[in-house]
Amino acid sequence: MLLAVEALTSHYGRIQALKGIDLTIDRGELVALVGANGAGKTTLLRTISGVQPASGGKIMFDDHNITANPPDSRVRMGISQVPEGRQVFGPMSVEDNLRLGAFSRGGAGTAEMLEKCFAMFPVLEERRKQPAGTLSGGQQQMLAMSRALMAQPVLLLLDEPSMGLAPILVDEIFAAIAELKAAGTTIFLVEQNAFAALSIADRGYVLETGKIVLADKGEALLVNEKVKEAYLGI
Repeated sequence: MLLAVEALTSHYGRIQALKGIDLTIDRGELVALVGANGAGKTTLLRTISGVQPASGGKIMFDDHNITANPPDSRVRMGISQVPEGRQVFGPMSVEDNLRLGAFSRGGAGTAEMLEKCFAMFPVLEERRKQPAGTLSGGQQQMLAMSRALMAQPVLLLLDEPSMGLAPILVDEIFAAIAELKAAGTTIFLVEQNAFAALSIADRGYVLETGKIVLADKGEALLVNEKVKEAYLGI
């Protein structure tokens, strides 16, 4: 087991966003988290990465209790997050955005990781000197994913990677996610496109108003009547 979240809670002031979350992710798994807007999906990722403080419970990563660790410590331990909305550094070049992702590793393996990212997304190599802010939304998503990969993560947190993208680009992003999984990267995928996420997931969780209400294999959740009605439009 790589990640174990136990009875995790988190608050925004008096508002409780996470209400006792329990979930696990094994090394090499792709686990999807689906749910409606406002369910707490992004808050859960932010709490795992340390950007949002936990108010209770425990986060165990690779047999270490990281509940109180600052975000930079978690990055050095191997947790990288691709944030919702991409959040690339617009004025900086594509290549500088990528190199910034390797900062926590002190530059170790940067050249090798650049080549891997460019092989996965050739358009980034074509535009490596171009300001990141001039890329299309899909290209910025590719850049955000690649920037996270530059840290050579043990666990990759993906927050709504398909948001705002055209269907053909969504297919390309999910193909890249499947490729990363096949290469052995452990992935926690938060996604409103429940069908796409569960189709490639080993296991999935359904989050409603800060609570896990369903957990099963990805393929089982795809045919679950509640999931089909609430999230798949079937």
